[in-house]
Amino acid sequence: MNRTYPTIAFPLAVILAAATIAGCGQNQSKKELRYETVQVERGPLIARVSASGTLSALVTVQVGSQVSGRILTLSADFNSRVRRGQVLATLDPALFKAALAISRANVAAAEANLGQAMVQAEYNRRQYLRQKELAASGIVNRADLETAEAAAETSQAQVKAAQGVREQARAALSQAEINLSYTTIISPINGVVISRNVDIGQTVAASLQAPTLFVIAEDLRKMQVDTSIAEADVGRLKDGMEATFTVDAYPGAPFKGVIRQVRNNATTVQNVVTYNAVIDVRNPDLKLRPGMTANVSVVVGQRQDVRTIANAALRFRPPAALLAGRNAANGSDGAAAKGGAGAPRPSAERGDRRTLWVLKDRQVQPVPVQIGLTDGTRTEIVRGDLKEGDAVVTDVTGLTAAPSGFRAL
Repeated sequence: MNRTYPTIAFPLAVILAAATIAGCGQNQSKKELRYETVQVERGPLIARVSASGTLSALVTVQVGSQVSGRILTLSADFNSRVRRGQVLATLDPALFKAALAISRANVAAAEANLGQAMVQAEYNRRQYLRQKELAASGIVNRADLETAEAAAETSQAQVKAAQGVREQARAALSQAEINLSYTTIISPINGVVISRNVDIGQTVAASLQAPTLFVIAEDLRKMQVDTSIAEADVGRLKDGMEATFTVDAYPGAPFKGVIRQVRNNATTVQNVVTYNAVIDVRNPDLKLRPGMTANVSVVVGQRQDVRTIANAALRFRPPAALLAGRNAANGSDGAAAKGGAGAPRPSAERGDRRTLWVLKDRQVQPVPVQIGLTDGTRTEIVRGDLKEGDAVVTDVTGLTAAPSGFRAL
C-alpha cells in the first residue's frame, strides 16, 4: 500500500538564520580575554601608620565646688591667665556663717557643761574622802560610804562624757569653718582658664559629686595628642617614635611630636578595638588649641630604590576556567585544571610568601615572590623573578567557561 507524505518547504531566510546561529556557536569556543595589569616599579617606599586624635593640654585640672550655694562673684573668665591661690569665684557665705556661729555657741555650751561636771566631780570626790574617814572611825556605816563612792565615780564618768561632747562641738566648729572657706573658689595651679561653666547668680549643688566650675590648663606650650590606633597597627608602634600631624586650622603646616606611651587599655566601639597612643607635642607659638582634631602619621619603616607592586596584584586569584584553558593550551588534561599533576603549584599564600601572575607573550605565568614592607597601596618585592616593567595581572574579563583556546588583548 503506497502512502503519500506532504512535502514541507522551508523559506530561505530561516535556513540562513540557522546557519548564522551555528556559526556563532562555533565562535564561542574562541574566547578573547582582556587583562588588567600593573607594572613592577622601582623607587622609594615609606610605610606609615595613620590615625586621628584630639589635642589636649598636658595637665588639665577641673576646678569644682565642694559645697552648694549661689555664685556671688566671678573673678576669672575664658582664656584668663590665673595663678595658684588666686580667687576665681565666691559663693554666698550667709548660710555658712550662720552655721559657724551655731557651732561656736555649741562649743561654748559644751565647755560650760564640762566645767560644771568637773566641779560636781570634785565635790563628790571630797564627800567620798570624808565619808571614808568617818567610816574608819565607826561613825558612818558602810552603806553610806558605798553611796559616796558611787557618786564620786559617776561624777568622773560625767566629766569624761562632757569632754566628749566638747570635742564633738569643736569638730563641728572646724567643719563649719572649712565649709565657709570652701565658699571661696581658688585656682590650684598656674595656667589658663579653658572653660567657665557658671554665671553670677547661678546655684550649684554639690550632692553626689562636685560640680565643675572651671577647667584650667597648666601650660598650653606643652600639649599632647591622644590617638586611637587600630589593633592591626599597634604592634608596629614603640615609645620614642617620631610622629607628624596636621590640623584643619593649619592644613599646610605639619607639626611634630614624639610617642610618649602606647597604653595597654583597649577601647572597643562596635567590635572595633583601638589603643591609645599618647604623643607629646611642643606648642611654643600657641597655634595649637585644646580640642583640635589631629591627623597623625607615624613612619614605621622606609626603603630606598626597591621593587614595588600595587597591592591589587597580590589580591588577584586566577579563575578556575583560566587555569583550565592554560593547561589545555599546554597539553594538560582537564583533571590538571582542578589541581592535578599538570596544574601550576604556586607557593603557599601565607606569611610573606605570595604568588603573582605575570603576563608574558600573551600568556599568564605564576611567579612566586617574597614580599616585605607595604604602605597600604604598594608592597616591596624582596625576592622573586620579577624585574622593573613586568606586567602583573590584577583582573581578567571576558571569561565565562573553560576555553579551548584564547588570546590576550
